[in-house]
Amino acid sequence: MSELLIEENASPSYRVLARKYRPVTFEELIGQEAMVRTLSNAIEAGRLPHAWMLTGVRGIGKTTTARIIARALNCTGTDGKGGPTIHPCGVCDSCRSILEDRNVDVLEMDAASHTHVEEIRDIIDGVRYGPAAGRYKVYILDEVHMLSKNAFNALLKTLEEPPPHAKFIFATTEIRKVPITVLSRCQRFDLRRIDSETLTKHFMKIAGLEKAKVEEEAIRMIALAADGAVRDGLSLLDQAIARGSGVVKAADVKDMLGLADRGQSIALCRHVLRGEMKPALEAFASMQLSGSDPVQVLQDMCDLIHMLTRGQVIPDFAADPSLPEYDRQFLTEAADIKIPALTRAWQILLKGLGEVQVAPKPAQAAEMVLIRVAYASDLPSPGDLVKKIRDMAASGALGAASPSGGGSGGPKAKLALGGGGSVSMAAPSVLIEPASLSYREIVALFAEKREAGLYAMLHGQAHLVRCVPGVLELRIGSEAPANFAGRVSQCLTEWTGQRWMVSLSSEEGERTLLDQDREAEAFHMERARAHPLMQAVFSAFPDAKVVSLRQKTPDETGETEKSGEPEAENDYLDD
Repeated sequence: MSELLIEENASPSYRVLARKYRPVTFEELIGQEAMVRTLSNAIEAGRLPHAWMLTGVRGIGKTTTARIIARALNCTGTDGKGGPTIHPCGVCDSCRSILEDRNVDVLEMDAASHTHVEEIRDIIDGVRYGPAAGRYKVYILDEVHMLSKNAFNALLKTLEEPPPHAKFIFATTEIRKVPITVLSRCQRFDLRRIDSETLTKHFMKIAGLEKAKVEEEAIRMIALAADGAVRDGLSLLDQAIARGSGVVKAADVKDMLGLADRGQSIALCRHVLRGEMKPALEAFASMQLSGSDPVQVLQDMCDLIHMLTRGQVIPDFAADPSLPEYDRQFLTEAADIKIPALTRAWQILLKGLGEVQVAPKPAQAAEMVLIRVAYASDLPSPGDLVKKIRDMAASGALGAASPSGGGSGGPKAKLALGGGGSVSMAAPSVLIEPASLSYREIVALFAEKREAGLYAMLHGQAHLVRCVPGVLELRIGSEAPANFAGRVSQCLTEWTGQRWMVSLSSEEGERTLLDQDREAEAFHMERARAHPLMQAVFSAFPDAKVVSLRQKTPDETGETEKSGEPEAENDYLDD
């Protein structure tokens, strides 16, 4: 008796919105007009394929579409004499049984939990028998990409030549994992994401049917969070209605999703792009206190950067009526922020998103990302920087370059940056007069700049063919890397401020600097051995050897300046 009372008093089970408002006809499908039109034409013309492949993101309606196709194929009409139709009647036995998931001729299988070849063999065995009551036997395989390789192979022959009464409908979120041999046997439909405006209208309609009081801004937030998936959006709407007891407010949805206020996001983005670090960190701290997720904050920043970039490249983008007023105002305010600054901010934010997601303290990581974006906004572009350096060099502001390549005491110049900051540079490191450089000095420059690999190739393997200011022609062996000439040209252009054309030649050219140095060393060694003092040393010490020679310094020779080749035998001292 008690069990009976409980059953009588129990309220009917609640159905979530995603199931309650699941489309049952093609007319109820939203955002898939191209697929519906193709299916309609195929059914009306009687050109029905034996297999369909439905692909798209989760929650987009693949399984729902498969069930509607099954009803369209097996509908017999209200009089029981109808054929396949794009408008299933919904009252015949086939329509009602398919809708209630009890039709024996429509077999739905989750391929994610039935991946083995044995399950596919059961399907192959059953295909041979005709339908029990309907017109077609319809097999719906969800997440078909999860099938094993052997399962796909077992299905191929049946899929290529099925009996006339069998139809296959496959659904997958990973179309690339489906073998091409299976894809080629199916008619493919790509279900596209639903745009936020369409979702907003759809959710507003459902909220009205549920008699919920909603704010349009709240529904718009849910539609954006759904990311094109109807099922995900309905689940969020269900949660929002339950949270507010039938009243859906933007503030509640914002808290539920961990979203930042749009005005706060725009203010933060404005401060960061202007390099205003203190107000930017204060705005971020305020958003943290209100419960905003650091990852979501950076994602909102990415959305705003993308919007500003579109505003730069698309004429009259700000006049789009679908843009909210605060977005349109922000586009006007930030019109002076150019594409290079926006692309730098975009790259830093994308990299920073990954850092924040794995950081032990996401808020601190997000702050560091915002600081990087703010300080990058002050930097000029590489082209502007090179132009400023060349202009300063032409006006003499950088000073003369020291012959030694510069040291800590060399002349320095301050280069003003776009955001009011400055960078100190040693003049020799940015400007070297190309007209004064011999080939040997060019090679020595690579040693000074610590380009060891290029220096070794230039000194030991390169044969000079031609060297004039801005042009360097060399012969080098096949062991040189493919980008050798390009790297040498890039380095010289950077160091001298003048464009250098470096090319490889087949002409003989001069001997390598290494061979020249060895010959010079042998010549000076012979001169040293012929010196009377050295002759006396060898007479006294027959086993003595000359290990190395060095040139006398000006102090040792008593001269204040020395240049050129040594002219006397005693200009070299033995070690």
